Amino acid sequence: MMPDPKPSNPISRFLSDEQDPAIAAQVFEKASQLLTNGEEIAYIAVEKPLVSLTPDSVVLTNKRFIIYRPKLLGRVDFEDYIWRDLHAAQLNEGMINSRFTVQTQAGETIIVEHLPKAQARKIYAFAQQMEEFVREERRLREMEEKRAAAGGINIAGSGAMGAAAAPLQPPPPAREDPVQVLAKLKQMLDQGLITADEYNAKKKELLAKM
Repeated sequence: MMPDPKPSNPISRFLSDEQDPAIAAQVFEKASQLLTNGEEIAYIAVEKPLVSLTPDSVVLTNKRFIIYRPKLLGRVDFEDYIWRDLHAAQLNEGMINSRFTVQTQAGETIIVEHLPKAQARKIYAFAQQMEEFVREERRLREMEEKRAAAGGINIAGSGAMGAAAAPLQPPPPAREDPVQVLAKLKQMLDQGLITADEYNAKKKELLAKM
């Protein structure tokens, strides 16, 4: 088969909601230089204020929420937040554009205004999905900590009956499939919820138990 003489444009998938092609291409190029290992850009939104030559943009990755703020003379300020540090996303739609708001765990409020409605909805939906993922990751971590704490407790009988009967032992915790646990850990690593060192340590621990 002959190779395609016109390879697909990597920017085309970020223009589905009427993003400005020139701005989206510039944002993609600069943001791509900041990506960490395993990090990928999932969506780009571009502000559309009534009057502005340098609108801000939002870059969503599988690990971070990034705000791209262009300045004069080609300078750019980047603000980035990992998803596990964000919560309480809000979307406010106006007559023409929308405003997206999200809170950090430290109490900071992040606001992006003048977003086209379709793009703002995509940001909100993505943030909701990541918030749900982080919440589930925290729930699993808390369950793991509780199981670890319960594993060291022996419940013995008390009084005269306790003296006659053998000490009661807690039932062993249900053993998870190591393959499934590894898959969950890899997903958490890809989403930036755990570090590579944490992943490798857990992986080594699981392999030792198999």
